[in-house]
Amino acid sequence: MSEFKMTTVEELEAATDRLLETGAKVGADAWQFRVKNQTPHCKFGETGVCCKICTMGPCRVTKKSPRGVCGCDVHGIVARNFLRFTAAGSATHSDHGREICNTLYQTAEDGNYKVKDPEKLLRIAKEWEIDTEGRDIYDVAHDVAYTALTEYGKPFGTQRFLKRAPKHTQELWEKNELAPHAIDREVSRSLHMTHMGCSSKPAPLIKQSIRSGLADGWGGSMMGTEFSDVMFGTPKPIDTEANLGVMSEENVNIVVHGHDPSLSEMICEYADDPKMIAYAKEKGAKGITVSGICCTSNEVAMRRGVPMAGNFLQQENIVLTGACEAIVVDVQCIFPALGPLSKCFHTKFVTTSPVAQMPDSDFIRFDAKTAAENAKEIIKMAIDNFENRKPELVHIPKLKQKATVGYSTEAIVKVLDGVANTQVDEMGTTKPLIECITSGVIRGAVAMVGCNNPKIRPDYAHVELMKKLIANDIIIISSGCSAQAAAKVGLMDKRAKDLCGAGLKRVCELADIPPVLHMGSCVDISRMVILASSLAKDSGLNISQLPVVGCAPEWMSEKAVSIGNYVVGTGIDTFLGIDPCVSGSDEVVDLLTGGTKDWVEASFTVEKDIDKLGDKMIERIEEKRNALGI
Repeated sequence: MSEFKMTTVEELEAATDRLLETGAKVGADAWQFRVKNQTPHCKFGETGVCCKICTMGPCRVTKKSPRGVCGCDVHGIVARNFLRFTAAGSATHSDHGREICNTLYQTAEDGNYKVKDPEKLLRIAKEWEIDTEGRDIYDVAHDVAYTALTEYGKPFGTQRFLKRAPKHTQELWEKNELAPHAIDREVSRSLHMTHMGCSSKPAPLIKQSIRSGLADGWGGSMMGTEFSDVMFGTPKPIDTEANLGVMSEENVNIVVHGHDPSLSEMICEYADDPKMIAYAKEKGAKGITVSGICCTSNEVAMRRGVPMAGNFLQQENIVLTGACEAIVVDVQCIFPALGPLSKCFHTKFVTTSPVAQMPDSDFIRFDAKTAAENAKEIIKMAIDNFENRKPELVHIPKLKQKATVGYSTEAIVKVLDGVANTQVDEMGTTKPLIECITSGVIRGAVAMVGCNNPKIRPDYAHVELMKKLIANDIIIISSGCSAQAAAKVGLMDKRAKDLCGAGLKRVCELADIPPVLHMGSCVDISRMVILASSLAKDSGLNISQLPVVGCAPEWMSEKAVSIGNYVVGTGIDTFLGIDPCVSGSDEVVDLLTGGTKDWVEASFTVEKDIDKLGDKMIERIEEKRNALGI
């Protein structure tokens, strides 16, 4: 096996600087320049003390004016802002899940979308008490999809998937009135509570933030994950490559970006069509290369091995290579800047969703019923654009790393069972991992998730924290842009075991895994709470007792706050590297960093010093081990 060498953050930055030189030749803009024009940021906004929910304001709380026009104090204003932020994130992830449910309803034997994992579909149907005996698999799929869609607006009851949590967790949710009802109801109730003249007491607002987050994590996101698996296949370990070097100067380069795998799956399917490849060769290319950005990339990487070109703050770099024929987007985390930037090059910027329409784009509305035709039209557009490349502007950085991705919960259990050589039931067991933790071979686990944020040196926090944690025998499970940061530098290469402590290194060798396990996209953080639930059930512990914590060191979006709320709401302490705009209220800070423990036995920790953030996570894991006497 060849010698392993990580890519450094400095090398990533040097590659970006070279691409910015190309951009300067054509007068292109980039986030590195825009962020300078936006700093220093508004301190009222950063601390959460600005209220603009009615036109008597906007009101800004200061020492001279401690209350808004209506009389709301700083604690009510900050808490309302936090809840609104959470509700938007919950709505966004859950609407993604709704689209997946709608696509599942469109599946047919001769349709664009088929059932690729019937076993998982049947398990969910049984879980939801839907009859499967002697029925056609697509009839079952339609019933499951319809039932799933009712989760968004049903008049009574709580979310169905909550029953997957350990009994203790369910009891905490019921006792503290945190169990979410219909998904849309929780978002609507959040907006109602934060309307002028409603709640201004911090505790109920923070409780509703957790409830809204749980509606996302155990509702919309979990359905998005589960039914994507049903249609596109449940991920299992697969080899791929990561970083901008996966693009090809000789091929038509199509880059998929966003979060919904329905479109990207079709793009990948038809980009492999021999007719399309032949057409690309007619136009002077040697073939077609599909790669990805953000969570759409994670989706197709973990199921098809499609290479990952980069994460959130690299999306403009794709166009700056001068070698991108089309960047095709669906929803979420897409820079509107891609439109004007693409016009500086030959790139086609293709938007496909009515939810995410942007200036200077070619809009091709994607629909499940016309998915094949939409995909073919986009691929043909990209191929036709190949001849418009300007060779003098083409520069693809030679950076890429090998990565093994696709560790779904089912895949992790299978790997562990294979190592332990145990006889298990249909779903397997996490007991081998528990034994590694209780014996001290592995000290614990960290779920590393989240975005990039220009407030922190891009990818630096993810990479440095991961290196520190694995050196201390703490295994990492990762998703979203954090996972792509790991893949880009080589931490998802199995040879990265040499960076681990002796215990984790031995586990990686025995299980044939990298020290950072790719669990998918940001909606797939729902896999992580299922894994934590399985660990709790198999060990006889409560989730809050497990030596496991969550971390989002570079987060930036409303979705990330929703995720943080449902991870904490599940009983997992969560560590952040960015303040969630609540520092203006000591009452809200106290609730989030300690008070929530009374409800869910977990809380947030915010630490902007990345080295100290790592120390605090290790300290918390050791506290949990000591409490268990292990």
